[in-house]
Amino acid sequence: MSALRVGVLAYPGCFASEVFGVPDLLTMATHVAAAHGVHEPAYETSIVSPRRQVVASGGSVLDVSAMRPVDVLVVPGFESSPTTDIAAIIADLGPEVSAIRSQAAAGAAVVSICVGAFLVAEAGLLRGREATTSWLFADRFARRYADVRLRPQSLVVTDRGVTTTAAFSAMYDFALQFIRAHDGPRVARSTARIALVDDARSTQAPYVDSALIPTPGREFSLSVKRWLDQNLRTRYDLPALADEFHVSTRTLLRRFGREAGETPLAYLHAARVRRARHLLESTDQTVAGVAAEVGYRDPGAFSGVFARHTGLRPREYRAAFRRRGVHPGAKGSEP
Repeated sequence: MSALRVGVLAYPGCFASEVFGVPDLLTMATHVAAAHGVHEPAYETSIVSPRRQVVASGGSVLDVSAMRPVDVLVVPGFESSPTTDIAAIIADLGPEVSAIRSQAAAGAAVVSICVGAFLVAEAGLLRGREATTSWLFADRFARRYADVRLRPQSLVVTDRGVTTTAAFSAMYDFALQFIRAHDGPRVARSTARIALVDDARSTQAPYVDSALIPTPGREFSLSVKRWLDQNLRTRYDLPALADEFHVSTRTLLRRFGREAGETPLAYLHAARVRRARHLLESTDQTVAGVAAEVGYRDPGAFSGVFARHTGLRPREYRAAFRRRGVHPGAKGSEP
């Protein structure tokens, strides 16, 4: 059986670590497979580009090969921030978008890492498909590519030969799935252990911090959000909230919904969960204590809301994200 040809598309401004992350993990998997008696290399990796020279993020100069036929084309993400002009970046990457389209037309499976999904969508490969990307840029992606069925909480989404992943480290979630499919679960599990990579993640929801997502032109909803943030423990009362801003309940819901894309109650639940995450990470309060601290009288109801937002129950979240210096067993901690 011939080795799978995996090409990584390098381009100006791409993250160098995302260029090498997948090939490096595949190399580790090859060594693991050899240790289990499989000595034929399963993968042939290369760094390809339609350009002669590529300078990645941070000024790293990459050695690249000319575009060639591959079985799998990996498209890394590019250096970006919430204020990045993504449209301008895409406009400068026309040769890369064309290369992605050509490789797909020739039968290659296409994989994007993080905001590399913008380039894959620009090539027309995600139209009508399910996809994911970094949660920080999910809103911008959804506005630009309304014909894509975005699943912003997912880590890895594959739909008819096109795979997209969440931000940065999700390249390892993809690579482990890829190794599991081609080398079997034993090799994938051993590779994950050797690399200290979590092979049990299923969602990026626990990592989302909506406070980092820019919201230009949404002054009214921002004012309402600030009030809700400052009154997390207060029982939700829509008429009282409307009175606070001197509008009717209908006007409040309409203006807030138009600017924020959700109801004030939905935002309040998210804000309470955000505060609860901080308390679970940094204090030894019981789950019931945290629930009360953020405005829930019923710990069971709080646990359900928390799980819907993060994919984890409060105790599971604390076990995964507790910060150093907070010790189980201290006064007030849970058994």
